[in-house]
Amino acid sequence: MLRQLRIPALLAQCLWISSAHAVDSYRYLHVTVDTPWNIFLFLLIGIFAPFILMGALAWYFSFKKKPAPPHPPASPEDHP
Repeated sequence: MLRQLRIPALLAQCLWISSAHAVDSYRYLHVTVDTPWNIFLFLLIGIFAPFILMGALAWYFSFKKKPAPPHPPASPEDHP
């Protein structure tokens, strides 16, 4: 029932919006000197976190002992 009402509700909301809201969209956005730094630090963590995780996992798994490859059985042609 709610899925059927989603699109009509969206259209009703789009008709309700006036153009004044688009002009004054930054009314509640307080931009200070710290805002670019906060964005930079947020993106820095988001970009470097996978690389830090990748390095930590590579370091962790480098100390794990790898299993020895199985030795193939000797065939009679190898021995005279």
